[in-house]
Amino acid sequence: MKLDKIDLAIVRHLLADARITNAQLADRISLSQSACLRRVQNLEKSGVIIGYRALINETALGFRANATTRITLDSQSEEVLGAFEAQVAKCPNVVVCDLMSGTSDYLLRIMTNDLHDYERIHKEYLSKLPGVARIETSFTLRRVVDRPVGLDRLVKQYSQDHT
Repeated sequence: MKLDKIDLAIVRHLLADARITNAQLADRISLSQSACLRRVQNLEKSGVIIGYRALINETALGFRANATTRITLDSQSEEVLGAFEAQVAKCPNVVVCDLMSGTSDYLLRIMTNDLHDYERIHKEYLSKLPGVARIETSFTLRRVVDRPVGLDRLVKQYSQDHT
């Protein structure tokens, strides 16, 4: 789907505030409410917008330790990858799992209460994952940047690629 300036404006406003009403969004981008709603629905149907989420203060829920774990497998066969992915999805503290290129096969983001909780997760889940050859974990000391996709930069690149 080729996006125009109005579509990109819609995406920009929804990234800033996904709870904005259709009336407010239409007003901000100077469209009728019905035209705005059609465009949002088209962005959803095309897969540009894949959902809406609430941002949660993890610390307020007791998750005071954020671990980044690099997993290296003993094989990259489809069987081993599939078995690993099926099992890692069962660990409730793993909030992100990415298949990677480079020296590690997977990069996990794990939310824990503290170091003792991470030890439990390591013992109950991570050490039992199939095909694991190495586990390396680092802990976040402080988040420096946390923002949605750098839309302005992407818009510029998208505009150059689609002209």
